[in-house]
Amino acid sequence: MEYILLIAGFVLLIKGADFFVEGSSSVARLLRIPTIIIGLTIVAFGTSAPELAVSLSASLADSNDIAVGNVIGSNIFNLLVVIGACGVVAPLAVDKKILYGDYLFGIMVTAVMLALFIRDRVLSRVDGCLLLAIFGYFLFQMIRNTLASRAAGGTPSVEEVSKPQNPVKSVIFIAGGLSAIVWGGDLVVNNASLIAASFGLSETLIGLTVVAFGTSLPELVTSVVASKKGENSLALGNVIGSNIFNILMVLALSAAISPMKVDPLSVFDAVFLIVSSCLVWYFAKTKGVISRAEGVMMLLLYGIYTVYIIVR
Repeated sequence: MEYILLIAGFVLLIKGADFFVEGSSSVARLLRIPTIIIGLTIVAFGTSAPELAVSLSASLADSNDIAVGNVIGSNIFNLLVVIGACGVVAPLAVDKKILYGDYLFGIMVTAVMLALFIRDRVLSRVDGCLLLAIFGYFLFQMIRNTLASRAAGGTPSVEEVSKPQNPVKSVIFIAGGLSAIVWGGDLVVNNASLIAASFGLSETLIGLTVVAFGTSLPELVTSVVASKKGENSLALGNVIGSNIFNILMVLALSAAISPMKVDPLSVFDAVFLIVSSCLVWYFAKTKGVISRAEGVMMLLLYGIYTVYIIVR
């Protein structure tokens, strides 16, 4: 039965992501909001809903290894697999404003998380509130920049110029797509975890692999679909926004509700996340695009990392 529900979850994720991208990009064009903002907020937060649900549940159940492993594992998956897969599907152009702005902010946030890990191997309620405060600042800055851009009468992007669909239909697409994504992610995570646990895997390994992979499927499907549709800003913004959301909201809220002990191995995983982030930043900086070759290299790096965490 678990295998049938797992397949059903995949179907819901794929179709839900398709509708969600369609509706979100249409709303961005209708409201003349830059697509990157939609990717960094609505799409990113929506596709991170499974991570939030899983980590909060794990934190309340004192399964700290799953809660922390889910966030770090999901961010590594988003960075190397989602962006890598988008680069393989079609070379992914990267805007310099994103590269030197939100992307670097994401690396800084990861460094803050690592510092909190190293300090005393515990994420306290105060730490959680600190991360939530940084998240509030991030949202404030994003909204302020968007309003400033509008006031300056900025030129709309190619995506914004195209004709949006009916607003009511867009809202239905967003609501229906998001519901399917969350439900599908739930089915995938729950049943994949049951299958993995039956093979005697540890909570840390399950959090870093099965749960991280399952909760990151919405980001993967949404970004790949967006990339195929030519919505590069939406694809990249989804990943950057999701990674920031995972640390500043998912991990922070989990810690604020219930302080979490951090496994020493999670410190290494956080370091690997920062190193990988810098590598991808370098790829994007050199030519302003993530090429197919670089996408393949990122996927191979994730494969090597996965083998390592299984055998360690």
